Amino acid sequence: MTALPTIDRTPRYYLSALGIGLLAGLMSGMFGVGGGTVIVPLLLTLLVFDQRRAAGTSLAAIVPTAAVGVISYAAVGAVAWIPALILAAAAVIGAQVGTWLLARLPQNAIRWGFIAFLVVVIVMLFIVVPSRDAEVPLTWGTGIGFAVLGVFTGIMAGLLGVGGGVIVVPALMFLFGTSDLVAKGTSLLMMIPTAISGTIGNLRRHNVDLVAAAVIGVAACTTTALGAWLATLVDPFTANVLFAVYLTFIAVQLGIKAIRAHRAR
Repeated sequence: MTALPTIDRTPRYYLSALGIGLLAGLMSGMFGVGGGTVIVPLLLTLLVFDQRRAAGTSLAAIVPTAAVGVISYAAVGAVAWIPALILAAAAVIGAQVGTWLLARLPQNAIRWGFIAFLVVVIVMLFIVVPSRDAEVPLTWGTGIGFAVLGVFTGIMAGLLGVGGGVIVVPALMFLFGTSDLVAKGTSLLMMIPTAISGTIGNLRRHNVDLVAAAVIGVAACTTTALGAWLATLVDPFTANVLFAVYLTFIAVQLGIKAIRAHRAR
């Protein structure tokens, strides 16, 4: 594998990476997501990265971002440690299945299916409002449920590069009855081992711009705690509305990609 081409690290490069990190960190802290849905499209447009380098750089930047988010949520007791580890282990397996399916399933059909899933989640966010006092039940049944959810999340990550909090946060709220804060803190913890594993693989394939990842990651760390703090200030319904807006943004992104791919054919 050849090394990445030389990058012109101008002031614009550093300022763009800084701005991407600040925004991604805020979104990560508020919604319990890794921030990849913010980082990747901005790397593609502002720094003109190719898709692989953007995805690899984003994954590397997610590691410190998620770590700060976990610390912030753990400080208010909003992390379910054992469910997060089950989700992470299952997601690693699911990601392997997803990458295997990637070459065998029509990508556009998968995109539209995931958009439909997001639409259902967005509607549910206005119907089901979790209680801040709800706790994560840990039984053999829920343990199996966490494993199934982790595998599904990993598969979607392998197929679309989208997953993590986008799937885990609403699933924990709707299927397991957890509070929105616990769902977000648990989601962020789940991402760390998965992101580390993926980053190691991407480094071997030279798909990571370490400088951009470092700038984005450090910048994101400064706003992740702010985002987590803001999440504790808003009531659960308002939090659901804001998350619905974020998911709508993701659904629109995927829809644009699907339409472009259809036209290209």
